[in-house]
Amino acid sequence: MIAPFTLLFEEEPNPGPGLPEAMRAVYNGDWRLPPLPAHRPLVWTNFVVSHDGRIAFNQPGWNGGNAISRGSRHDHWLMELVRARADAILVGNATLRAARRHRWAPGEVFAWPEFAALRAAEGRPALPALVILSASGELPAAVALELPRTLFLLTTAEGAERARQRYPHLICLTGADGQLDLIAALAQLRHDYGIRTLLSEGGGRTYGTLLANHLIDEVFLTISPIIVGNPSPPLAPRPGLVEGVGFAPQSPPYLRLISLRRVDDMLFQRANIVIPPDAKPV
Repeated sequence: MIAPFTLLFEEEPNPGPGLPEAMRAVYNGDWRLPPLPAHRPLVWTNFVVSHDGRIAFNQPGWNGGNAISRGSRHDHWLMELVRARADAILVGNATLRAARRHRWAPGEVFAWPEFAALRAAEGRPALPALVILSASGELPAAVALELPRTLFLLTTAEGAERARQRYPHLICLTGADGQLDLIAALAQLRHDYGIRTLLSEGGGRTYGTLLANHLIDEVFLTISPIIVGNPSPPLAPRPGLVEGVGFAPQSPPYLRLISLRRVDDMLFQRANIVIPPDAKPV
């Protein structure tokens, strides 16, 4: 199996349903779900970052989170845990393109029947819906799009028309004015399609977009001890945790730590995202 995480700190603020005993034994603690927001799904994100805050080497063969975690089994187990409680998984178009062989399915990286049992016990479908964020509607060929699952595309009116020509089974969500409207799309996912919990596995730009729209509740962050750096041109830049948005220094978003765990030299952080009402992108 897998050795338990070492618990360094935990201050669980939520009264909601927790984990089964077998998962608590590995996680060395609990993860209780907070109350659902009124007008959208509960949203959390999961990242593995290097010591210097990079999420990818951004070069062929070394472009995924596995290169940053160095294949950590505990990071894989945690990925399966956060997927197990998600009705849907959100990915950006760039992430979909970079991980063509990935299926975003339970058991893909850590096969353990307890994860499927948790999904069933909490009333979730065996396969989470896939929600793709793409303004252009240009989608790469991907196995994930051919699986028997519900597929959503958050896009513009033009993007929806383009995507439907190739994938007519996509459910396209656009804003009232035909533009990409993330707030309206998440509200529609909740009220029209019953998506209660949403895991974001998009990259730094997707995370930045969610932050800018005040749409993140919790973050799971695996902190790897490696140092990735960021080379000078002409080499490709190596993306950081948040890309495409910056916040004014007067009132930036911040984390409120819920728990901290350790395995060898890796740290596993869970935190609330607190976004002050006056936090504004610059």
